[in-house]
Amino acid sequence: MSFALTRLLALLCLLASPSATAARSDENRPLSRHAAQAAVVRIAATRRHDGEAAWRALIEAKAVTLGDRTMRFETRTFGDAPPHGHSLWISLHGGGNAAPEVNDQQWRNQIGLYRPAEGIYLAPRAPTDTWDLWHEAHIDPMLQRLIDAEVAIDGVDPDRIYLMGYSAGGDGVWQLAPRLADRFAAAATMAGHPGDASSLPLRNLPFALFVGGADAAYDRNRLAVAKTQELDRLHAADPDGYVFLSRVYPGLPHWMDRRDAEAVPWMARFTRDPWPRRLVWVQDDVLHDRFYWLCLRDPATARAGQRIEATVSGQDIRLTGDVPTGLVLRLSDRLVDLDRPVRVSVDDRVVFRGRVARTAAAIRASLAERYDPASVATALLTVPGVRAPAPRP
Repeated sequence: MSFALTRLLALLCLLASPSATAARSDENRPLSRHAAQAAVVRIAATRRHDGEAAWRALIEAKAVTLGDRTMRFETRTFGDAPPHGHSLWISLHGGGNAAPEVNDQQWRNQIGLYRPAEGIYLAPRAPTDTWDLWHEAHIDPMLQRLIDAEVAIDGVDPDRIYLMGYSAGGDGVWQLAPRLADRFAAAATMAGHPGDASSLPLRNLPFALFVGGADAAYDRNRLAVAKTQELDRLHAADPDGYVFLSRVYPGLPHWMDRRDAEAVPWMARFTRDPWPRRLVWVQDDVLHDRFYWLCLRDPATARAGQRIEATVSGQDIRLTGDVPTGLVLRLSDRLVDLDRPVRVSVDDRVVFRGRVARTAAAIRASLAERYDPASVATALLTVPGVRAPAPRP
């Protein structure tokens, strides 16, 4: 009998044993609010212990590797850490579509470009030298892994993480901020090009844009004005969302002579709300299976342009738009009272009424996805009775 088969049979025996059955049952046993809070602390500590070696190696190497790509980074620390930990400022360099030495120079420039009053200022070096160096598909999981490591090892406050970038780095912010809005407290794009990015997912992410009035290459100045007008309309229609700051500096070219540094104290005013009561999720061409308290059980149901809106009012959760089969609600007492029944509707049709149990299994699954204790779901509900998604073209 092979070693692999022996291990498999041993595992099957273990899973069939009374102790394993009891462990699985215990993971799904309903928890009180107090017990769930204690479980979050306990499971987060276990998750940190289990991942510490890999996260610490990443921090010490100053590099994130994913497949055949490596993203190096440099950090500078400013001020004393507040009680909840330092803030984190991720600052993306410009360049792109150029020789490695050109992008290296842009990276070195970015390392010293901004100085927050407090926090860890982190400037990564893009893994490639392509024109879209900051919004290729490998960037999103690399940033997720980097943020997890900084929270776990350097004690970064997960509710005070900021994203910024200049030129091609600003292009990246336009793309990444809507895709990863649930990880940041605020974002700022300097001299960037929005491309085809949707502004709708920025509903809960304060966003700043800066451009020189004479920066006409690729229509950056004109598009900045158009995006400003769009964000202004969105904020007017939804005054609790779409907080933004826009600066088009008259006469300045692509280099704004550091005027854009006003973004730093503006962003520092904000902390992330990981449990907003209204959100708009629009999928980009780089697909995601989680956005705030929405999650896709089957990532294959996601497609570019898919839009889901979700609102919470009291114990009512309302979903509209292209709601796919297998959509999961990641719930917490920070969003609804899990001691009371909730009602879920899809396009005004009620699909669920009842209580949703807090479980250790939900907490463990949440922390396995991200080391982000502030956004841990203590209960999970797969939305029932949702129509099948339209087939992909």
